[in-house]
Amino acid sequence: MTLEAIISTYGYPALLIGTLVEGGTVVLIAGALAHAGYLQLPWVIGIAFCCAFGADQFFFQVGMRKGKDFLGKRPHWEPRIDKVRRILVAYQVIAILGFRFIYGMRTITPIVIGASGISARRFVLLNLCSTLFWSAAVAATGYFFGHLIEIVQDNIKQYKLVIMAVMAAIAGGIWLCRYRLKKW
Repeated sequence: MTLEAIISTYGYPALLIGTLVEGGTVVLIAGALAHAGYLQLPWVIGIAFCCAFGADQFFFQVGMRKGKDFLGKRPHWEPRIDKVRRILVAYQVIAILGFRFIYGMRTITPIVIGASGISARRFVLLNLCSTLFWSAAVAATGYFFGHLIEIVQDNIKQYKLVIMAVMAAIAGGIWLCRYRLKKW
């Protein structure tokens, strides 16, 4: 089975799992694969949105139902929990809209928000807006980088012999320097 066939067959399930586990990086790569024609950008955005939104809602519910106990059993999270609480008190709407854009805060923030007493309706509406923007922006960025990669590949093809000659000259120069150093 070729790489193209594997991506076409398993690309969407991998995106689903990858969005739940890693998030942004996987969606970015999926966007680039959409530009290459292996995936479709609307499906990438839709799957990323559904997975990220669903995960946020799940963690928010964990926070609402068992947040204080759950967070209390993880003392190594305390510095991040305190940071989220301070931001949440000062900038509630901005914190809910922006937490997914801060690396390392995607899982813990909805739990803290759920435990803080913010209404589920408010969280759902703000999270809906944030997740939709995030999924579209990250997938589109990947799509754009896929286009840049294509341009670079086309340019590299034109200069392949020159690049290979320069690399050979550098390798030869390194070899010559090492050879001369051994003789001294």
